[in-house]
Amino acid sequence: MSADGSLLAVSGLSKSYTVPVLRDVHFDLLPGEVHALVGENGAGKSTLCRIITGRVRPDAGHVTLRGKLFAPPNPRVAEDAGVRMVMQELNLIGNLSIAENIFLNRLPGRWGWIDYRRLHDDARRVMSLVGLDRYEPARLVHTLGVGHRQLVEIAAALSRRCAVLILDEPTAALSDTETDLLFRQLDDLRAAGTGIIYISHRMEEMQRIADRITVLRDGCMVATHPARAVAIADIVRQMVGRDLDAVARSQERQRGGLALRVNGLTRGQAVRDVSFEAYRGEILGFAGLMGAGRTETMRLIFGADPLDRGDLYLHGAGTPTRIRSPRDAVRHGIALLTEDRKAEGLLLPLPIRANIGLARMPALSSGRTWLNAEKERENTAHFVRDLSVNCRSTEQPVGQLSGGNQQKVVLAKWLFRDCEILIFDEPTRGIDVGAKFEIYRLLEDLAGRGKAVLVVSSDLKELLTICDRIAVLSLGRLAATFERGQWSEHTILQAALSGHASTPS
Repeated sequence: MSADGSLLAVSGLSKSYTVPVLRDVHFDLLPGEVHALVGENGAGKSTLCRIITGRVRPDAGHVTLRGKLFAPPNPRVAEDAGVRMVMQELNLIGNLSIAENIFLNRLPGRWGWIDYRRLHDDARRVMSLVGLDRYEPARLVHTLGVGHRQLVEIAAALSRRCAVLILDEPTAALSDTETDLLFRQLDDLRAAGTGIIYISHRMEEMQRIADRITVLRDGCMVATHPARAVAIADIVRQMVGRDLDAVARSQERQRGGLALRVNGLTRGQAVRDVSFEAYRGEILGFAGLMGAGRTETMRLIFGADPLDRGDLYLHGAGTPTRIRSPRDAVRHGIALLTEDRKAEGLLLPLPIRANIGLARMPALSSGRTWLNAEKERENTAHFVRDLSVNCRSTEQPVGQLSGGNQQKVVLAKWLFRDCEILIFDEPTRGIDVGAKFEIYRLLEDLAGRGKAVLVVSSDLKELLTICDRIAVLSLGRLAATFERGQWSEHTILQAALSGHASTPS
């Protein structure tokens, strides 16, 4: 331990790429403390943590662990010293099992043979800590949704004792129930003396779990506060450097004609006989616990997965529309902003302009074959300006952008396509509060223009804020649908749990 009692301390840390991302940052972590790091996307939070864990080398400054200089050359050395990180961008091997990912560097066995019985027994114990106990340890990770993969990452971190645990957006894809379970595990860790650095854009979580909150803006440390002695509005103001206007729902917006009718949509046990209607000029939200079938339902509508049975009726038509692929869906005016933007929504090595133009390339072409570079640049500049995408230029590869700015590029792609039915699956996952409010206003504007907007979100408060109606799924079935003014957090949670209450443990 250092002379001042710090478990970990950062002094004068600086890092630049083409521009500075950290500038003379000072930060410390006490034993048994949860110290939250907040800031807009690109503020430097992840870079700071990557330096601490040996993933990035600083240009200046140093880190100490227990009072001694700490400069791990790679993450393995940091982990051996007791410093572990659960990253926002998942770091799992899809074709290995849950158990193998959790104990990847510590597989039990002798003479080169893995003891799978012991591995699976150990995995079940850890999986139960994060709510994965209904899955078999031998299940391959690539068959899981984003939220469950996040839980596998967290389980791997909890599977061995550590002195410092860094969590980067651990609850971004989790519902309130899974978040509560995680927080109980964090309480056990802090009681054992583990120091926890916690990065999140969910402000309410900060005051609930953290002891102190440090605000970063543009790579600089703005302030550190006791978590329970500072108002959320003050934190947000320090993060973005200005006051944010509240999202104003338009009370004058009227529901338009029927845009989509889903009848008896079914795929195995994931989606079971789901039926609902979506109208022009409304935001229809989808709530539920992890594994409720929300994402799976949206993928069936978009033709990304084959359905067992069910029909889709578009724009009040009396005959169903057959959608066998995403290409069919886009042709019929349906867009899907996927929850996994890196794997399914973007081509990371390509520049911003190429990603935005992907969904509607003929509009940027001269004749049938040649891409008009001037049209493409003008189109990209328009969306980059209107959505406030923070980038060096439109030639910058999308993989170099922060998570929030990547999300804006996916949004721009579908806005350029100008679809009539827009499905947003976790549209604000892992993005800062400023960008989140911008997206809320964008969704409100789209509905005001007569689009049918469907939003899947694990953040119930988000749905309560922006939606006209909320449909609740439970274990693959539609449990209830609520109009604005008829719902409460309690009634929605009760509906989300209804399928579990009727299912034997």
